[in-house]
Amino acid sequence: MAIESASGLSPVEAIALVGVLGVGSQWLAWRLRMPAIVLMLVAGIIIGPVLGIFDPARDIGPLTGPMISIAVAIILFEGGLTLNFHHLRDAAVGVRRLVFIGAPLGWFTSVLALHYGAGLGWESSAVFGGIMIVTGPTVIAPLLRTARLSRRPAALLQWEAIVNDPIGALAAVLAFSVVLVLNTEGTTPTEATMELAIGVVVASILGWIGGYGLSRAFKRAWVPEYMKVPVLFTLLLAVFAISDAVLHESGLLAVTVMGVVIANANLPSYTELLRFKEHATILLVSGVFILLAANLDFAALKQLDLRAAGFVLLVVLVARPLTVFVSLIGSKLPFKEQALVAFTGPRGVVLIAVAGLFGERLQELGIEDAALIGPLAFVLVAFTVVLHGFTLAPFARFLGLTGASTPGVILIGGSRFTTGMAEALQKAEIPVLMTDPNFGHLRRARSAGIPTFSGDILSEAAENRLEFINYATLVAATDNDAYNTLVATDLSPEYGRENVFQIMREKADSARHQLPRTLGGQRFGPEKPFRELEALVIEGWTFRITRLTDEFGFTQWRDEHPESILLGWMPEGGAIKLVRHNADIKSSAGLRLIALRPPSANGSTQPPAEAGT
Repeated sequence: MAIESASGLSPVEAIALVGVLGVGSQWLAWRLRMPAIVLMLVAGIIIGPVLGIFDPARDIGPLTGPMISIAVAIILFEGGLTLNFHHLRDAAVGVRRLVFIGAPLGWFTSVLALHYGAGLGWESSAVFGGIMIVTGPTVIAPLLRTARLSRRPAALLQWEAIVNDPIGALAAVLAFSVVLVLNTEGTTPTEATMELAIGVVVASILGWIGGYGLSRAFKRAWVPEYMKVPVLFTLLLAVFAISDAVLHESGLLAVTVMGVVIANANLPSYTELLRFKEHATILLVSGVFILLAANLDFAALKQLDLRAAGFVLLVVLVARPLTVFVSLIGSKLPFKEQALVAFTGPRGVVLIAVAGLFGERLQELGIEDAALIGPLAFVLVAFTVVLHGFTLAPFARFLGLTGASTPGVILIGGSRFTTGMAEALQKAEIPVLMTDPNFGHLRRARSAGIPTFSGDILSEAAENRLEFINYATLVAATDNDAYNTLVATDLSPEYGRENVFQIMREKADSARHQLPRTLGGQRFGPEKPFRELEALVIEGWTFRITRLTDEFGFTQWRDEHPESILLGWMPEGGAIKLVRHNADIKSSAGLRLIALRPPSANGSTQPPAEAGT
């Protein structure tokens, strides 16, 4: 029998509404190129406290708390799953300092800001201060993509967020565990210490056993491929529940440890697990944030006074810069990069989710000022996200720490065709990078002064050495169709499939050689495989760039050059758009066309605005 609330939504309707608003906010934020957390905050507050359409306590009832607890556990497991010690060892000295020095120092400065700035007691400050170590990995990534920072400061901010995500959760768990045992009636200090130690040890052992056992089972093929994600999810819940039964909220520590163990197990199926955590995190982060925003009590917000504003300013202008500058002493990082990192610390969904959870738990222990943790978290997140969302890019440009102003193109494969295209793009002031695993294939590109990388674009060396933030489009154009497909498939999630291209496969029309449509990238404009494109360049075809005007539009260009192969176009002041299969071009003044022209056309009269290689 279905349970319905006396007024409002049924549980099914409420959960569906949370899903639609959460995922819809993330999609809309992607379209508008803004932090999703802002839209989720607005959506949750509108349907909750403002309009009263959705009330979690009324419409979902007692399941709200357990749902949030499980969701936070999975989110923290995801944080642990991203913490690969091998990558951390290879990271810059600044990253390690921000983790090993910055995390404890950030905890300490946050506690002071909460106690003296917001007026919270030491117990609430210790728990909330631990959570504030987290700088928001779900917020940092889109901000970095929008601001287009240089590689080193971007890496510092990204790795700090990834690594400190589970560390902040662990700090909060440990602080809460101390508060819990100290506030348990009839418990002596010795008993409280023993209970805390047992809980932490049991949680750590359970997490290690869960992660090690799962990794061993996957490596030995004891679990079939189609069951790996279900087994992972089930074991995750089991570890969380068992550890929580030993010591309340220690399950969060257990699942974080479990994620770290799996991340460092070198699993062959690690990519599939990462996809699971990405999909699960998007759903759960959206759901948790909508639930918490809808459950926000305006009466609690009204309790905030000027001390709350002082607390936010202390965090942004004192605690964060002090933590970063002290951590990076002796790191030999330029002061400009230190300043950018010091004044960039947006908090995200994880902070609000964990803060809301522990705020409720502290209130249950009778700590009254814990009611302010949730509102303070909302204020801090909203302020920092809006602040850094609008100021990070201008501040980075002021410091000279941004990438190229125009998004560039990565060309995979060193050939005559890609070299000629790269030269044309460079003359059009489009950043370009050519890569090829064969050093000799890049000889022509190096002679032409084109930036090159000799190695596999999918390697860790490429990830560590290349400024990927400067490039928004990728073209796989080697003589190996299988490699082109592999590169396009692997990098599509990073760049977006609409921005990843590959040249036509040699035997694309053969039923025996056709690959699934889900593999590879967009088909690049020319209906010709590598061999034919290379032959055209050898025959004397050249790359030309033409600027359209009001008098000389696309129709006139096509009429004059019917044999030319259009490769792409560049709007005035915009990024290059490569021609997809059967794409239509809308002519406009100032639009520049890049095309491959036959030898017969190179001696003809060109429009005044035309240039080429």
